[in-house]
Amino acid sequence: MNYSTLLIALLIALGAAYLLGRNRARALAGQGQSMHSLPTHYGALTALWTTLPPLLILIMWVLLESRIVDALLTMQLPETIRSASEAEIRLALSKVHNIASDPAVMAKSDLGGVAAHLIDLEQRAAILKGGVILSLILLGVAVTWRRIQPDLRARGEVEQIVRIMLFSSSAIAVLTTLGILVSVLFEAMLFFQKVSPIEFLFGTSWSPQVALRADQSGSSGSFGAVPLFAGTLLISAIAMLIAVPVGLMAAIYLSEYASSRVRQLAKPALEVLAGIPTVVYGFFAALTVAPFIRGVGESVGLDVSSESALAAGLVMGIMIIPFVSSLSDDVINAVPQSLRDGSYGLGATRSETVRQVVIPAALPGIVGAVMLAVSRAIGETMIVAMAAGLAANLTANPLDSVTTVTVQIVTLLVGDQEFDSPKTLAAFALGLVLFIVTLALNFVALKIVQKYREQYD
Repeated sequence: MNYSTLLIALLIALGAAYLLGRNRARALAGQGQSMHSLPTHYGALTALWTTLPPLLILIMWVLLESRIVDALLTMQLPETIRSASEAEIRLALSKVHNIASDPAVMAKSDLGGVAAHLIDLEQRAAILKGGVILSLILLGVAVTWRRIQPDLRARGEVEQIVRIMLFSSSAIAVLTTLGILVSVLFEAMLFFQKVSPIEFLFGTSWSPQVALRADQSGSSGSFGAVPLFAGTLLISAIAMLIAVPVGLMAAIYLSEYASSRVRQLAKPALEVLAGIPTVVYGFFAALTVAPFIRGVGESVGLDVSSESALAAGLVMGIMIIPFVSSLSDDVINAVPQSLRDGSYGLGATRSETVRQVVIPAALPGIVGAVMLAVSRAIGETMIVAMAAGLAANLTANPLDSVTTVTVQIVTLLVGDQEFDSPKTLAAFALGLVLFIVTLALNFVALKIVQKYREQYD
């Protein structure tokens, strides 16, 4: 049985177990027995114990199956391959997996016997997997069915299981973040062993081209990342100058001034901007906005690059407007109406109420929306690559071509250079800096939210 079939079986078992447990509790209650919990709690308990153990086994199976199968296949490889390097063993295993899908090729290949063993292992694993999952489902139903008695504290047990599931979800999120940080930090440390952190953080020349082989002539590389940081800040600043005022004013209008009819039409239309793929924005910036800016600049005697930070920042700002407007609108609507009524009662006008009461009360949420927009601007790649270019120029002129940290990360990881070369490892160093900057922004936003939340709660 494949994984999709097993998942469907688990969903069916979930619903069936719930109905069985609930009906069992109702039947006992109908016989005059006083049940400790509601019938729905007994149904939920039966469903959880029926599906959770098989689901955990299935997840472990997914994680371990390929490793176990490869280990068993390695034992079947010819001695010449098994005694070779790890890379050659992985290459042979990959070849076995490829030829196993084509019987004609498998019959002619010298690894045909290993491929046949692979097919046999997969068939046995599928049968064993299906048998184990179905057995656990039936065992869970049977055990929980017998446990359903009037004195069974089903509600407390269900709440405890749900609490463990919620804690596990939180732990997975935290551990995932730590895993990302550790992996990036490890590779970044390898980069800083080859390139000085002082040169990386304060150098003004970015040219990460290095020789691919020892006998090849080429540059030793220059890894001063200041032009990348400057380009990222420049484009993000332009984008925020567009997104924050426009988004905030749109949110104020929709929540405080617009009629319900206008709000029903305008808010969904505004949020459509968030659903447009970034590559479409990139095409719009490269084919429409950038030529327009260049034409206007040349008409007044300015030297405008065909790929400019201004074009990328303007289009990025348009893309980010829904992030600010939608979240700010929700926060402003959450401000208690009593604050507005109190302001009106003191004789304040609507605009004065918005400026002096509503906006200060909603400031924590607005700051959170702006910080989310800033993070989105810093992490954008496609628009910058298509509209601002790849040139690492250290400039504050928005009419020049610049690049950003994220664009360079993508560029560094594309190519045939070795993974442990400074050029490739530089991407992880840039990612670490980006992670630290984003963490600092979130920390600042959290402090602002905490400060003003105490005032208006």
